[in-house]
Amino acid sequence: MKVIRKNLHRFNDVMSKNLYFAIQKIHKDDASNIWKNKPKSETVVRRFLEFKGVGEKIATMAANILARDFKIPFSTYSAIDVSPDVHIKRVFGRLGLVPKDADNKTIIITARELNPEYPGIFDMSCWEIGRNWCRPKNVDCKNCYLSDYCPSSINKNASFESL
Repeated sequence: MKVIRKNLHRFNDVMSKNLYFAIQKIHKDDASNIWKNKPKSETVVRRFLEFKGVGEKIATMAANILARDFKIPFSTYSAIDVSPDVHIKRVFGRLGLVPKDADNKTIIITARELNPEYPGIFDMSCWEIGRNWCRPKNVDCKNCYLSDYCPSSINKNASFESL
């Protein structure tokens, strides 16, 4: 009988090397230097981009986690963007903030327009709404916090199939 193991990541070889290099960098440079002395969010994002394999989305997500979950103070938050995924795209689309076929850049720019001081503030809440209530099918508008404001809410008899 053949045992099938599911990989933890699609790119195991690349990710294992990147993790190794990240551990070496943290050991050498001290990770707390990334957010030391209340830096600008731009500086923190740039510092995360110095890690091998980290792109703009991961760098801004990491900065957002530091600010939101660990309450690390930054002098600015304007470089912390929303990190579009299927849930955030769906919520932004159904709220009418972006066209249903909007690309990631449009979603990021829209979040910047809505809150230039901290566009990433929408990230976690929209992700949770998209995952828990504003699902692709079997939507649960009656329990969604944004139902009263959402033009696509089934409480307003809109169709979700087109979104």
